[in-house]
Amino acid sequence: MAKDTVRYPDEVVEEIDALVDDGMFESKSEFYRFSAEYVLSLINPEHNVKTFNFEEIKSELAISEADHARALGTDGGTFFLDAVITVRKQGLRGNYEAAERFIDTHYDASDQECIILEELLGTYRNGTE
Repeated sequence: MAKDTVRYPDEVVEEIDALVDDGMFESKSEFYRFSAEYVLSLINPEHNVKTFNFEEIKSELAISEADHARALGTDGGTFFLDAVITVRKQGLRGNYEAAERFIDTHYDASDQECIILEELLGTYRNGTE
């Protein structure tokens, strides 16, 4: 097993210490191993988890598949793809004003993502999709 040194902010270490002190994890090492494997499994569903008792720890923490999905969001954790899906859905239905309201509510007009969403909406409005 490889050993790697990582630096964390003091506040993060204090939070981890509290979880170990509360008995949620047996040690800091267990926390770090579980956390790394958990994130890897979020990023790559095909990741082959090697951490001993991973599923047991996950069940003790009551991490459900719904929690997994919420943690990731539609596109792995960013709001932008959710926004694209919303604008696309409204555009396909011809609800251009609803899509505009959504964009205006969630983005600053000069934001790069806003510009992309407005271009996407334009393709539906102009009938090119």
